[in-house]
Parts: sequence; structure tokens; C-alpha cells
Amino acid sequence: MSPLNYNHLFYFYVVATEGSITKASTRLSLTPQTISGQIANFETQIGVKLFDRKGKKLYLSEMGLLIFSYAEEIFQLGDEIKNILQRKQPGLWHTFTVGITNVIPKVLGHQLLSPVLKMNESVRLICQEGEQNHLLADLSINKIDCILTDQPLQLGSHVKAYNHQLIESGFSFFATEELLQTCSKEFPENLSQLPWLIQSKQSAVRASISLWLEKHNISANIIAEFDDSALMKSFAKQGSGVFCSPTLIEEHIVEKYGVKVLGRTKEIKESYYIISPERRLKHPAILEIVNSATENN
Repeated sequence: MSPLNYNHLFYFYVVATEGSITKASTRLSLTPQTISGQIANFETQIGVKLFDRKGKKLYLSEMGLLIFSYAEEIFQLGDEIKNILQRKQPGLWHTFTVGITNVIPKVLGHQLLSPVLKMNESVRLICQEGEQNHLLADLSINKIDCILTDQPLQLGSHVKAYNHQLIESGFSFFATEELLQTCSKEFPENLSQLPWLIQSKQSAVRASISLWLEKHNISANIIAEFDDSALMKSFAKQGSGVFCSPTLIEEHIVEKYGVKVLGRTKEIKESYYIISPERRLKHPAILEIVNSATENN
């Protein structure tokens, strides 16, 4: 394959960003015919279709979406280079990209990552949410710097990376005051009297919750399961059921969702990890996250 034509790539990037050849032509001060021809030449060169054309509208193809993600990163870096040259001094910003598994509560992700923005070095934090296997694939090709997760990398994984435990938390149980008034028993027996909102089986803690319920002879009436912890809490706010969440974020949950704490247990524990390509951590932002978590644990 001949070397990539970055002019063609840039025309493609602008069309994909603007959503149409007409808008791209205005931005680039070129005729639509010129841009259309350049895109066609680019598709011929790389041997794939970048757009699906439906009438006058353009939609990125599956391969187009992938190439756009790389082009976006390339030209963002280009903008940073231009800024450096204009200032005539080394870059003041370092990009730090974190993959966050979608079962991590948003407030906990904020709590663990916020020390990065307080560093002496100027860091541009980029957070990408997704399923752990997809994030591991991105980590393996250096698209992200690390992963924040509740599930450590398993032995035998094809990805060369290492677990670094950040913090551990017990669990608290929550429900609205109105729902609690329907109970005649105390915690934890009253959990059998309430409808349950629970984490999906995708969550690492789900098995631990189930074992704890069984140990205490609690018959949980599970009415809904959730991948998204924020959605689970929103249902709980409306009085739909009881739920449990890390004690680490108990204060935030009570304040934001207007629920009461039924009780707490340290028998259910959830650990949170950074998965990094480094066995011995060197990245300053990852070190900041790990050190801050250790100090506050």
C-alpha cells in the first residue's frame, strides 16, 4: 500500500466533522466537486468505503468510524503542535486518557480521578466509558493510558497489563422514607419485606451481594437489574425499591437522591483497580491517582 495521503485524510476528517460535503467546502474554501473527488481518491487508495450515501446525506461506514477516531486524534495533536509553535515554548498540556468501565458509579469515578486535575503539571484528562474487554483492546494498542475498573485483569489474559488496587469499600443499603414505613422489621430482616433494585450480573459485586443475602436468609424480591448505577438510583429515588451501593459514596447518595440509610455491612466488599501497561508505575497521573486513593483509604 502506498503511503497515506494526509491531505486526503484531512478532507475526510472535515467532511465527517461537518456532516456534509457542502459544509466542508465552505470551511475549506474549496468547491464541493474538489472535495468529493479527493474523498473518492482516498477511498480508492485505501480500498474501503468511508461513507454510506443515502440520498444527499452521508453516513460514516463502520470502517469510516474507525478511521475517523484515529484522524480526530491525529489532527487534535496537530492543533497542539501549532499552539506550541505559536507560543515558542514546550507544550504545557499532557493528555491523559482513562478508560472507565460502565459499572463504576460516576461520582466514584470523579472522586478517584479528580486529583489528576490538581497536579502541578497541566494535564488534559480524557475519560472514555465502555465495557472492560473493549477497553482492554484499546489499552493493548495504546489508545488509552489505563483502565479504572471494579474487575482486575484475569490470569491468562492476552493483554500485557497489570492490576493496581486503589481502594476498597463496604456497602450501604438505601431506600426512601416512605418505603421504609412499610417495614415492620429492623435491618437486615426488613430487606426481605422490600422490593429490590440490584446491579446486573455484569457487575463484579453482584455475586457477593447474592452470597450475603443467602447467608442472612434474606429472600430478595428483585424487580429490576441495572448496568447503569445512576439509573438504578433514579428508580430508587421514586420509591421503586431498596438498593445497595459502596459506603464510600454514601453521603453523596443520601444528598442527591433523598434516600435513607437502612444499614451497612463490611461483609460485602468491592475493590477498585487501575489496570496499567506498567508493572512498576511511572506515569505521573496514574501515580497521583494511586497515591491519593491510598492516602484517603
